[in-house]
Amino acid sequence: MSSSGKVIKPPIEEIARGKVFRPSKKFRNKQWFLGIFSVVMLWILIVATMTFVFWLVELVLQSPGYLAVTVGMFWFPLNFWYWLIAGSILIPYLIVYPIYLRAFEYSVMGEEGRTSPEIYVRKGLINITQKHVPYRTITNISSRAGVFDRLFGIGNIEIETAGQSGPSYSSAEEKLEGLTFYEELRDYILMELRKFKEPYVTGTEISRKYDDEVITVGATPIEDEILSVLREIRNYLRDERG
Repeated sequence: MSSSGKVIKPPIEEIARGKVFRPSKKFRNKQWFLGIFSVVMLWILIVATMTFVFWLVELVLQSPGYLAVTVGMFWFPLNFWYWLIAGSILIPYLIVYPIYLRAFEYSVMGEEGRTSPEIYVRKGLINITQKHVPYRTITNISSRAGVFDRLFGIGNIEIETAGQSGPSYSSAEEKLEGLTFYEELRDYILMELRKFKEPYVTGTEISRKYDDEVITVGATPIEDEILSVLREIRNYLRDERG
């Protein structure tokens, strides 16, 4: 699988859905980093807020030393309970997330080594979701790499389709996340999409050819009117040339 002279060599194994690859371990490292980073930043925010509040109280009461005494009084219990609660959440997350990530599977290639007619995505550990996104339904494909993604050298592929069924807060139908070769994979999928040169219609429409024209049965009245006007313009131009 190559694009623009670049050879894509993801870790591939054979399964019933074709040859699959999974997110890079760098994606796991990124999620670990974000978990630890979030916990530390929250702790800094709590300590800074507490210090600021006690400092304001000291100014209002005009009681020098109130800040130092109060912070010293709350410092140990605050740290003890915070890190106990944070650790009880963070440690299971660091253990479980790699197991969850191993359930991710992506495929764009069949067992025989040829491109599949669809992109296969499997996610989930308890609730397993398997999606087959046909190339003919794809309306847009893009790559995305945020600040932390670039820090770890990975990125995502976002796929948009006609008849979007993804979450309302996201424009993407499906995502292929945590890939080190995301740009090459994007170019490869785009190359495959360009092979669909012949007009196609959705599953609820019927395409028929009359006099070198593609007529779509089931189109809306506005679309029919536009086609009619275009035909009239074409016929007029033909008559003028004749």
